[in-house]
Amino acid sequence: MLVLSRQRDESIIIGDNIVITVVDIRGDKVRLGIEAPKEVPVHRQEVYEAIQRENALKTNAPKDELPAEKKS
Repeated sequence: MLVLSRQRDESIIIGDNIVITVVDIRGDKVRLGIEAPKEVPVHRQEVYEAIQRENALKTNAPKDELPAEKKS
């Protein structure tokens, strides 16, 4: 794992098109701004893990037990 130190308004560049900026620091919380292409999903870890669990349940559930897809 690469560990970097940044101050408010400083950024980290990932590849050619992802920018992570320290927007604010308050006590033990850091607010980050993330600029990434729309095709690159960006989630907090707990949200990502919930999505993975839900996808695993859908994959393992019998077809007749899956919730109906919403139609637009």
